[in-house]
Amino acid sequence: MVYRFSLAATVLLVACFALPGCNPTGPPDPATAGDTDSATSTRTQGPAADASPATTTRRIGYSALTLTNPFFRIIADTMQQEAKQKGYEFSVVSGDQDVNRQTAQVEDFIVQGVAAIVLNPCDSKAIGTAIRKANEAGIPVFTNDIQYAGSDAKVECHVATDNLQGGRLAGQAIVKLLEETGGKVAIVDYPDVESCQLRVKGFREIIEQHNATPGRPPIEIATVLNGQGAREAGHAAARDAIQAHPDLNALFAINDPSALGARVALEESGKADQVRIVGFDGAIEGRQAILAGKIVCDPVQFPDRMAQTTIEMISRWFAGDEVPPEILIPSELYYREDAVKDPALQPSSIAK
Repeated sequence: MVYRFSLAATVLLVACFALPGCNPTGPPDPATAGDTDSATSTRTQGPAADASPATTTRRIGYSALTLTNPFFRIIADTMQQEAKQKGYEFSVVSGDQDVNRQTAQVEDFIVQGVAAIVLNPCDSKAIGTAIRKANEAGIPVFTNDIQYAGSDAKVECHVATDNLQGGRLAGQAIVKLLEETGGKVAIVDYPDVESCQLRVKGFREIIEQHNATPGRPPIEIATVLNGQGAREAGHAAARDAIQAHPDLNALFAINDPSALGARVALEESGKADQVRIVGFDGAIEGRQAILAGKIVCDPVQFPDRMAQTTIEMISRWFAGDEVPPEILIPSELYYREDAVKDPALQPSSIAK
């Protein structure tokens, strides 16, 4: 079962958790009723089973994809604040985009006897081995932003942006730029990560719909390069793209760091005015770049809400309540007119 929430519904969801006895998911779905035994058995073994608020402070272990990206730093800081408010301890480590490193971190969490583990998988499939080890130890695993894409291990709940919907928004922004003229587009991707796969999938859907409409000038996806979700790699990818396609018209980057790296490459090549960039995330640096006209727009994410909801789901799991397998938070397009009105971008806020 997949739960897809509107933005307003997400806010109501978070508010509802504060009310005793409120269960926004309603009764268990008959389609998942057969999971009751496995869920029960998981909760009656391993270190998490012995934790009690009256006797033990539960500890949550979080392995981030990377803490050099401000997006994941917001997730880490917000989850830590939420966990502290609920009386949990919270440990943060960085996987540094290395699934082997992240696997070792999960193993360390298991040895430490944490009560729950949260992951942004460094590799959506290869992380399954580590998740399975946590399952065998009776420790629940939750993911946010990046989903586990395998079938051999169990994640209790995944909380993320609706990345498919966000990718479609990015596609709509590119079509808005090129619908009268058509042109060539480059994609700066991060194909190892499930969330980015969904963004590119949604983006392609919109471009294909445009091209299938009679009378519209075609928009060609000229190249797809791996920017690894990082500024330096995004710079290299955009440099390669513009060298191979000097007549490039637009670029879609799957996150702000790779979009910002791409912008530098375009400036260096003298193509900054020719190639328009659509990014993804809406982190503070990305919004500043939109305000400055360096990026056209972003489908923005809400990492604070993602983090808050993750901790709420963990708390519900500790209480023995059912949690939905997936919660998706819709993205919204953010243009320069939004940046002009953004309180976080006012001089007084930036100075802080």
